[in-house]
Amino acid sequence: MIGRRTLIASGLAAATLRPARARQPSPRLRAMSFNVRLPIASDGDDYWPNRARLFFDTVRAADPDIVGTQELFKLQGDAWIAALPGWAWFGIDRRGGHADEHMGVFYRHDRLRVIDLGNFWLSETPDVLASISWGHPLPRMATWGLFERIADGRRFHLFNTHFPYRAEDEAARTRCAGVIADRIAAIAGPGPVVLTGDFNTGPDSEAHAVLTRDLADARGAAQTVEGPEGTFHGFEGTPGKRIDWLLTRGFAVERFATIDANTDGRYPSDHFPVLADLRFNG
Repeated sequence: MIGRRTLIASGLAAATLRPARARQPSPRLRAMSFNVRLPIASDGDDYWPNRARLFFDTVRAADPDIVGTQELFKLQGDAWIAALPGWAWFGIDRRGGHADEHMGVFYRHDRLRVIDLGNFWLSETPDVLASISWGHPLPRMATWGLFERIADGRRFHLFNTHFPYRAEDEAARTRCAGVIADRIAAIAGPGPVVLTGDFNTGPDSEAHAVLTRDLADARGAAQTVEGPEGTFHGFEGTPGKRIDWLLTRGFAVERFATIDANTDGRYPSDHFPVLADLRFNG
């Protein structure tokens, strides 16, 4: 069975727990979802080596505490750790190794520490590595971690995923959402949760409805919203459908942003990253 403590970690670093300061307001937790776009030479000018520096500059400027990524290859994850000191990541690929796409979870190890972690597949047999159901062609999975904030000991779970992409996979995406919802209930119980992902469908979908029965869409819940609504742009910069979501439970959402920054019309990925500033309820 593939479950807890089964992910191969890269760059994990220990951190020392410090007591929270008395009567200080709870610090914000800044979470991001970012489809990094796999490193494929046919992207030409947008091939990973040509945009890696811009990608890392985008992350650095946003200053998140934690990031759920999609389409990540190990070479990109390792480059992130080399370029941005203070970060660590974990994950295996959708086939159980390191040669394919990962749902890599990145976090600032000076701000957060990992208590537990695991993964499951979006299928009728979630604990079977690389399992596929419902007619879509590729394994789809979720990677999760239980994190503790070093500043005050507050804990939360992050789940990160990537749903099937074809137009004819809408029913499969709904089934995938059901698996995610069931596993969040089983793993996180009633505790605080952040769900990041490329869901390959919009907020008007049944998949979104399934997930928002228990989770809040951070864009809709935020006190302030910045940036375009759409997230996929195909390296063109024109926002299309909002397929990248950040959903939460147990948090107040102070700010939500879709980051469409570019340099001379060049973008770090074919998706805009989305970011939310969160504060624990209670």
